[in-house]
Amino acid sequence: MGLMRYMFRMTDSDLRVDESGAGWVLGGPAAPRFALVNEFLGYLADRRYSPKTVRAYAFDLLAFCRWLADEDTQLGDVTAETLLRYLSYCRTATFRGRPGGNVYSIRDGRSTGYAAATVNRRMAAISGMFEFRAMRDPDKPSPVPRGAARRQASRSERSGLLGHLAAPRAASKLRVRQPRRLPKGLDAEQATALLDSFRSWRDKAIAGLMLLSGLRSAEVLALNVGDVDIPRGWALVTGKGDKERRVPVDAEVAGLIQTYLLLERPDADADGTAASRLFLVAKGPNRGRPLTPEGLRAVFRYHRELSGVTDGHPHALRHSFGTALAEAGTDLAVIQALMGHDHVDSSARYIHLAPAHVRAAFDDARARQRRQR
Repeated sequence: MGLMRYMFRMTDSDLRVDESGAGWVLGGPAAPRFALVNEFLGYLADRRYSPKTVRAYAFDLLAFCRWLADEDTQLGDVTAETLLRYLSYCRTATFRGRPGGNVYSIRDGRSTGYAAATVNRRMAAISGMFEFRAMRDPDKPSPVPRGAARRQASRSERSGLLGHLAAPRAASKLRVRQPRRLPKGLDAEQATALLDSFRSWRDKAIAGLMLLSGLRSAEVLALNVGDVDIPRGWALVTGKGDKERRVPVDAEVAGLIQTYLLLERPDADADGTAASRLFLVAKGPNRGRPLTPEGLRAVFRYHRELSGVTDGHPHALRHSFGTALAEAGTDLAVIQALMGHDHVDSSARYIHLAPAHVRAAFDDARARQRRQR
């Protein structure tokens, strides 16, 4: 496969991220200065990390390397002081779309800098790269400063047969406090307005799988025709980490999928992947090829404007599904199984979010207080 070039942000260092074959690499005239990055990205691919995860690491490390180039610093010269300066840069940088100064965002209250989640993700990528270098060459320890040991092992460390033996490791000090926000779904009126704006059977089926089966965008796009058992109302879903789960499909959504297959799905491209993929591009030069994440975002962007539901993002439909399960009193383990969460803590957020549960518990408590008077 030829190189597919993705420009991140042009700088004097002339660095970019390129897709080559099944992996991602730093490209451009300045790339040889940062060979460690490409070695690390290759190591992640060898460990069978998701291509999307490797791509995210590549762009996070691209931002770091561009900053190093502007600072005229080599990767081998990075110290804890260098990383602290980069952390400060991430928290104070100004960029297009955020004027800075005394103009603050209503959404997150920031006037400058990247979001806490973005900063922590970049620092995690940098930490992983230097840990890889230290593993390969013990004489070059990681410059990432470490703090006290965490109170418990991470989720990935707790999983597996010997997960109960996992000991907590020292956490990186290169982290910023990240607010824990509850998932935000759509109310019934918003969901109805958004769904009513869809016109094609394909788009209605996609939205139905998200809203009534809780599928992620990537899970919907990865569905093959053979993964959906229309008569029995089940779908075989491949989630994060290539984990499979079976989820029920609402009868109405199953009908939408069947109608799409019979009346609307175009002839697939000659490529083998497209031949089996459920949702294909319907128009234009890419007709018959698998629907891409960019294409799905464009569909939802158009229908957000058409319906006036500004929060009508794909993941909001999934959050609406989780909230509806919690409000219906669904067991926490069932919510976890249906939504494909690795840990039950992710599912518990929907219990906290469900206003019907909160109100019912509050009213019960107040009733008991009144009886005791």
